[in-house]
Amino acid sequence: MRTGSGRSERIAGEWALPVAAAVNGVGTGMYVPFTLVFFHHVTGLSFTVVGAVLTVTGLVGLAALPVAGVAVDRYGARPVQYVLYGVRAAGFALFPFAGSLTAFAGLALITAAADRAFPAAQQSLIGEVASGADRDRLQASSRALQNAGNGAGALLASLLLAFAGGTGYACAAWGNALSFALAALLLRPLRPLRPARPEPGARVRGTGPGYRLVLADRPFLVVTGANFLNALSYSALAVLFPLFLVETLHGSAALSGAAFTINTALCAVAGVFVGGLVRRAGARRTRAAALGGALFAASFAALCVLASVRPASGPLLAALLAAVAVVYTLGELIHSPAAQVLAVSTAPEAARGRYMAAYQMSWSLAKAVAPSLFTTLLAVDGRVPWVFLILTSAMAAALLIRAERRLPADAVWPATAIIARGGSPSPAPPRCDSRSSTKTLRSHP
Repeated sequence: MRTGSGRSERIAGEWALPVAAAVNGVGTGMYVPFTLVFFHHVTGLSFTVVGAVLTVTGLVGLAALPVAGVAVDRYGARPVQYVLYGVRAAGFALFPFAGSLTAFAGLALITAAADRAFPAAQQSLIGEVASGADRDRLQASSRALQNAGNGAGALLASLLLAFAGGTGYACAAWGNALSFALAALLLRPLRPLRPARPEPGARVRGTGPGYRLVLADRPFLVVTGANFLNALSYSALAVLFPLFLVETLHGSAALSGAAFTINTALCAVAGVFVGGLVRRAGARRTRAAALGGALFAASFAALCVLASVRPASGPLLAALLAAVAVVYTLGELIHSPAAQVLAVSTAPEAARGRYMAAYQMSWSLAKAVAPSLFTTLLAVDGRVPWVFLILTSAMAAALLIRAERRLPADAVWPATAIIARGGSPSPAPPRCDSRSSTKTLRSHP
């Protein structure tokens, strides 16, 4: 939070959020890289059955998002996070005992619902405990430490499997459950900001008009639609790139793992630094998110060229793919904090949970459609999916810039809160919110 002199006040318990994200990342990293194998060994069910159950429960679990949004608006983000952490901890603690299809499907559905709902509560919590540029800082640091945790968790799981064999999968499940419980405990010192005095006629927490407000908020829907297009780019590294590498470039599958390692390492090491550079530059969040998308498009264009040239030299191909991975990751480091905080800051306080649930739906839908979309496009030609992603990145950037004038100034400009308190950062445009239905819900900085 900022003072009138522009100096930053310490957020009560602010260390808890990024540290909890790191612990959460360790647990997640212990099973995500081995998801199908993980559940196959833990439950004893076939790969086909496990895959079908995870797909169905993942889609059904999306129904938890609207419910979580309402719960956040009524009870606050941190209590909802406690519940979600508890559900995930209990689910993974019980997975090693789920030997039947019914038991596995039930646990998978419950944990999938909690997993789908968690990011919406997480983003709402950032909105509750920080304002202005502090939101960007917390978002960048939490994401960086979560990526570090993911890498550490994957390494830990690999060591468990190497030394404990099949038993290591059960140990990884219990370790993941423990990480969720510990992350929940770490959140206790975190304190929400004291809410501003409500304006006459303003609604109190939990009494908003529901999702009708979100659906009527056209600028926010444009931001959410742009995020859906950019979310497809995030899915490309895990879903499309490995297939492209083997099927089109005829390269070693190990190069895909190397690219993923570069991405994870750079996100962990450089995330806070890059986020700080963007904040100090005074960039509008809309423009920063658009720049991140442009870097995605640049990396995809390079892959189009590689698909046409198809270098025969293995070392040359590895070096070029590493360079592409660096550009892609730089785009992610610039886009992610700006886009996430833009959505958080656009949402009116009394309906922030519902807004974040709607925004998170764009991520979930992109993840759901990416596998079939990418495989269909790749079957046409190795360059087609990358051309498609270049177009979606360009469309997302255009949408963000077009919506900029209709978004609240304190959502677009991280420094608006400083200006309101008498600071002298880069000038920002006056606050302009054409959405009359949301004015009574907004709290002023």
